[in-house]
Order: sequence, then structure tokens, then C-alpha cells
Amino acid sequence: MLEKLKEELVQLHLELPKNNLVAWTGGNVSARDTETGLIVIKASGIRYEEMRPEHMVVVDLDGKMIEGDFKPSSDVYSHLYIYKHRSDVNGVVHTHSAYATAFAAVNKPIPVVLTAIADEFGGPIPCGGFALIGDEAIGKVVIESIGKSPAVLLKNHGVFTIGKDAKSAVKAAIMTEDNAKTVWLALQIGTPDVISEEDVEKLHQRYTNVYGQ
Repeated sequence: MLEKLKEELVQLHLELPKNNLVAWTGGNVSARDTETGLIVIKASGIRYEEMRPEHMVVVDLDGKMIEGDFKPSSDVYSHLYIYKHRSDVNGVVHTHSAYATAFAAVNKPIPVVLTAIADEFGGPIPCGGFALIGDEAIGKVVIESIGKSPAVLLKNHGVFTIGKDAKSAVKAAIMTEDNAKTVWLALQIGTPDVISEEDVEKLHQRYTNVYGQ
């Protein structure tokens, strides 16, 4: 079931190592099928280069296995918590990308010091609190901390991103790391200037409503 979505998720997972967002088997992407409400997520501990559609697991919002021969990702209940509390979200990504996770390690948000951050995130990329892996705790921190941003850092852990679909969430994860790297480099030179809230809003509105086709 949901074979097209499984195929899409395999391709989107491959974007994570391609963009240096994950190492070994870390990280995951999930998607909600808008027709059935079912969630597709990768199996736990599968290497990206070996990943096939059969490594995708289908669960319902309560975590009941609907289809699959493997255990779902250990982050599955956090993903499900996000889907339960954000009806606008149909894609979730988790990574431990190096530069963004460095900010998470010191419990600092990524400030709006680049127009690219204003464009994509509409403000600083927030940093939420610490939570242990395995149940809904991380999902709760994401929901409590993410605000209007498509990305949030988790203290001592990594990055979660959300989107209207899985592709949008993957894009947000890539942009989070790209901007985190530039901000980190800028911090080695001096103290970057934060863009005013008024200009951030203008930039974000233009990017959201005017930019692109």
C-alpha cells in the first residue's frame, strides 16, 4: 500500500547523506498520506545506500503497524505526536546535521543574521529543551518550541523540521544546516548583526508569496 509515497520517501531519504545531514543510519523522514491519514516512516537501523521501498513501514496515528516487515524508526512516536497536533504538517524530518546540532549542543537558537534565514524560517531557528528518545517526549518539545518556524533544534540532540509534505520538510532540513554553517563561520570572525523584525517579516512575506513560479 502507498507504494508511490514509499518510493518518494526512499528518494528523499537519499537527500540526507547527499547533503551531509546524517551519518551511518541516523536520521529519518516520514510522511502522512493525506487521503488515508496513515504515516509512512523508514525502518529502524537501515543504511541509506541499502534502503528500498520495502524498508518503509506504514503505521496509523496511534503507532499500530498497518504494513511492514521491519520495526519502525525509534523516533516514530515523536513523529506521530507532531502529526496529531499539527494538522497542517504532512512531512517530518529528523537529523543530527553537524553545524545545526552544534548550536543545539550549547542550547542556542540560530539567530536571524542572514536574509536566507529570514526568507525560509521567518525568524530565528528556535532551540527547544532536552528530551529522551523512544516515546512522545521529543515530539512534545518540538510542538512546544517550533512556533511558526519549519525547523527547531533540540537541546543536546539535533534537528527536527516539518512541512506541508515530506519534500518541504527535507528542504527545511537542508536549509537549516546550510544556514547554521554560515552563521557558525560568521561567529568565528565577529558578532553578526541581527536583522530587524520589520525587515525579517518583509523578507519572509516576499519569499513566501512572491518568489518562484
